[in-house]
This record gives sequence, C-alpha cells and structure tokens, in this order.
Amino acid sequence: MAHRFEIYTDKAGEHRVRFKFNAETIFSTEGYSARSGAKRAIEAIKKHVPAAETVELD
Repeated sequence: MAHRFEIYTDKAGEHRVRFKFNAETIFSTEGYSARSGAKRAIEAIKKHVPAAETVELD
C-alpha cells in the first residue's frame, strides 16, 4: 500500500477524507455533513491520483 484515501467521521460528526502516503497523512479535507460529500471530494481528487485506494474506517 503506497497511498490511499480514508473516509472517517470526526468528533463533530462530520465526514472527512484524509490522503495517506505510506503511514503519513498528507492532507485532510474539510468536513462534510453527508458521506456522499466526502466521496465526491475523492472523485474530484482521483483525477490526479487515479490508483489510490479508498478505505472507509467506520
């Protein structure tokens, strides 16, 4: 696993995406009220890193 997207729920109950390269978090997105918003963010980003894996953590 070189890089991947992770969708998670923060303490405020918002859905966020973080992009990890190996074990290091490279960036996190803003919070979205719906998980679908986080998934749309990933699709927009994947245009630049199409091989990244997506993992839903909760």
